[in-house]
Amino acid sequence: MPQRTGDRERCSTGIDGLDTILYGGIPRANTVLLTGSCGTGKTSLALEFLIHGAVKGENSLFVSVTENSEKLLVNIIPYKFFDKNLVKSGRLVFVDLPVMYERLGLTKAELSMEEVDLLVSAITSLASELQTKRLVIDSITSVCYKLKTSEKIRDFILKLGKSLSDLNCTSILVGEVAADSTSYSSFGVEEAIADGIVLMANMERRGDLLRTLQVIKMRGTMHSRAKYVLDLTPMGVLLVPLLKGGSTG
Repeated sequence: MPQRTGDRERCSTGIDGLDTILYGGIPRANTVLLTGSCGTGKTSLALEFLIHGAVKGENSLFVSVTENSEKLLVNIIPYKFFDKNLVKSGRLVFVDLPVMYERLGLTKAELSMEEVDLLVSAITSLASELQTKRLVIDSITSVCYKLKTSEKIRDFILKLGKSLSDLNCTSILVGEVAADSTSYSSFGVEEAIADGIVLMANMERRGDLLRTLQVIKMRGTMHSRAKYVLDLTPMGVLLVPLLKGGSTG
């Protein structure tokens, strides 16, 4: 969809349906909370966002917090457009955050304010060194468990978002919530600070479990707030509007 005059530069996600919802993509340098319960396709969507960026020549960085990145690559959906040379060439980089914790000496169960700053600085320095234009942290919820307090979580996300935005880097923070949660984040802080919220969920319909996606907010652009049915395929994420009757069309 064409951008309107005066619009901010867009970071096309490469996912047609999502780019249409966002009138061309995520406003460049935004920090987006991609949130939802288990099994809703969050990691797959975040990875596709990075792969499309890497294919277009934008250096992309995946920071894995809980799952070993080698295991992640083995289990990745066999996307037709994924080329392992993107990883070999350094266009798409995977980093395991626990390794970074170890190197920085952040081994305690709870980080101090000074250690929060150290972590922000380390992630920002890495993104700067790699000239990263797209970054994913999967999951921000796991990082928050190490920060504990709302004050430190707010401090971390605000400082990281600002630092990455200064690098003109568009970021996706993957969040986890319980299926029955009425909040968009586990700690209630992440959703307030993020520039955008994309909610993914499971919905039962006539005995089938459907994945759904809905853009709740996105600073810097108009967007549809309609609910879409999401399908994970070898060609990538497909989105179809969920009609009011509950069927897709």
